[in-house]
Amino acid sequence: MASDRLKALSPALCSQCTGPGYPSPREAMLNGPREKIVYLPCITPPQFKKTRADYLATVDVDPTSPTYSKVIHRLLMPYLEDELHHSGWNACSSCHDDPSRARNRLILPAINSDRLYIIDVATDPRAPRFHKIIEPSDVHKKTGLGAPHTTHCLGSGEVMISCIGDSEGGKTKTGFIILDGKDFSLMENWEKGHIEMGYDFWYQPRHNVMISTEWGAPRAWRNGFKLEDVESELYGHRLYVWDWEKHTLQQTLELGKEGMIPLEIRFLHDPAATTGYVGCALSSTVIRFYRTPKGDWATETVIKIPPKKVEGWALPEMPGLITDILVSLDDRFLYFSNWLHGDIRQYDISNRSKPKLVGQVFLGGSIQSDGPVKVIKDEERTSQPEPVFVQDKRLEGSPQMIQLSLDGKRLYVTNSLFTAWDEQFYPEMCKRGGWMLQIDVDTDKGGLTLNKNFMIDFGEEPYGPVLGHEIRYPGGDCTSDIWL
Repeated sequence: MASDRLKALSPALCSQCTGPGYPSPREAMLNGPREKIVYLPCITPPQFKKTRADYLATVDVDPTSPTYSKVIHRLLMPYLEDELHHSGWNACSSCHDDPSRARNRLILPAINSDRLYIIDVATDPRAPRFHKIIEPSDVHKKTGLGAPHTTHCLGSGEVMISCIGDSEGGKTKTGFIILDGKDFSLMENWEKGHIEMGYDFWYQPRHNVMISTEWGAPRAWRNGFKLEDVESELYGHRLYVWDWEKHTLQQTLELGKEGMIPLEIRFLHDPAATTGYVGCALSSTVIRFYRTPKGDWATETVIKIPPKKVEGWALPEMPGLITDILVSLDDRFLYFSNWLHGDIRQYDISNRSKPKLVGQVFLGGSIQSDGPVKVIKDEERTSQPEPVFVQDKRLEGSPQMIQLSLDGKRLYVTNSLFTAWDEQFYPEMCKRGGWMLQIDVDTDKGGLTLNKNFMIDFGEEPYGPVLGHEIRYPGGDCTSDIWL
């Protein structure tokens, strides 16, 4: 049972938290309340970007509520062409014992405009409002960085945001922005020495380490995916190991062809752990990173999704394209999405080096049986997956961003990656709008089942179709909270 598995995690618990979050992953999983609302950015499709702004949606996910499975509020951005993407909190479980801290501001970077929105979610959680806006010119002048991506709160009370490239959209340098956790002023760059490209990061203070990933040069991916950009080294294939206290680069882990375009990175939630996983999009692999007995860091490929030989597509082989991954709070299950093949997978990672597939569900994708692509060789399946309908709507696009409930029993999913890529690979999704779904999870033996009673159809939004992206719970979640 989940409670038995959690006994091994972070045994030192406090009787009562005085700040945000929970004293341990175990407490969060066992005692965290069921989510009732979630926040997610809704991005305007490319054909409307010049006339319509993105917005932050509040979605009711409480099955006892009269507005269950509906968007109940929309906070429209004051500018066009922001491309809202990922979000994060001003405070989380890393400062749970600090009574002066509260999880009351959502940090919402825009990776196209380089603007930073600070959103007040405390005054009225169901109807967020603006607290502060940091303009791109200020970000560029203060840091020299651009394309802000991942936000993590720090135990110090500050907020750290990774950037993907420089202020010109290139790959000459990038790093991390630090915001004051109280007035949200731009403080300084975190890094002492730059790297060329960035994307995601996760830190583990007990081991004085942070590890970051790299997507690609913004000037490349902002214009859609081109294979020649990979050949021109405009996309990444490395992990960067940082000294957490000194803010200096300690080690570069070259992943090579096994680790092309490493995106989301997750340490295990146990703060004593010295291992985790990264999903590599183009190579369709999951790579485990770990500290060796010598004290340095190494990697091993633990999951490989074989490409499918196809006809009627851009290339003769179609990769799975692993885009988002996460780890359950008890560190037992790993989940990820294959954005091209169209499935979400659940792996039991009790054996850290040998994950075991225990759940899988297809939700659209590029190889549906009634589509233009014909699979001529498939190492995993004997037939192409059938199209999926939910509440009479055919699922266009493919599962992309995923978020797991604290108890591990519900997995929420949206289908937008980045609008230029959405338009390139799933043009019908851009025309009709995206969706948000909920999957029921078997936390005992493993297994994934689509809940057909829940669906947000972003094609029916009052301002026109939009594309939903990353999901956040007001009470914290397994991709934003870090324990010290």
